[in-house]
Amino acid sequence: MRSHQKLLLVPVLSVVAACGTVQETGRGQFTMFSDQEMSQLGAQAYQEAISGYREIKTGPQAEMVRRVGTKIAQASGRNYEWEFKLLDAPKEVNAFCLPGGKIAVFSGILPVTQNEDGLAIVVGHEVAHATSGHGNERMSQSGIAELVMSLGGAALGFTELSEGNRDMVMALAGATANVAVMLPFSRKHETEADRIGLLFALRAGYRIEEAPLLWERMAKMGGGGGPEFLSTHPDPLGRAEDLRRLIPEVKARGEDALKER
Repeated sequence: MRSHQKLLLVPVLSVVAACGTVQETGRGQFTMFSDQEMSQLGAQAYQEAISGYREIKTGPQAEMVRRVGTKIAQASGRNYEWEFKLLDAPKEVNAFCLPGGKIAVFSGILPVTQNEDGLAIVVGHEVAHATSGHGNERMSQSGIAELVMSLGGAALGFTELSEGNRDMVMALAGATANVAVMLPFSRKHETEADRIGLLFALRAGYRIEEAPLLWERMAKMGGGGGPEFLSTHPDPLGRAEDLRRLIPEVKARGEDALKER
């Protein structure tokens, strides 16, 4: 590696050394962006994500989404500018919470949640992604990976390859990094959000025994989404068993049950 390329790596390594901590679990994490920056990105992405759907603003289901969202938000202890929307999408079994507390629930998930406790498990999980800075962590890791690959490509002389071959090599490197690093890390986020979401639902007064039942219903729908190794979401039956084992400890020890040992 040439001397100027080594110098370029110095700030990269300095940034990597910076880290934070997920409050509920104590897990160390690497983040590059401020909460304000993530909130701004989250608000923009939220408007784009919901723009193609009709919002259901009235009726018992919309009221339930707002009620559950408000309770879970308060239980999280974060002072975000929270928004809670129910979107008319009966074929979409999904929900999300973007950085800064922007929550959307697709109407297609309500037959699976079945009741308010089940919805609280889903919303708690999504809120946990936002409060734990998972979006920030993934963006930061992706940014560093791209920068290091770019610098590494220059160091290995990829610039001397033909454009087609160079693109192929870099694409292969990116695909390998994605399977080997990014997807397992995303599965870690999913498991962490399951656990923290359970705590939020308990704090909010919901029956957390509904969590494994919810994921068992997801499994019957084919919620695994393919082989677990290539999925960002853990196997739903595995999630159900993990949550079933964790419930007594969370009820007995609260946040301490989630701390890394």
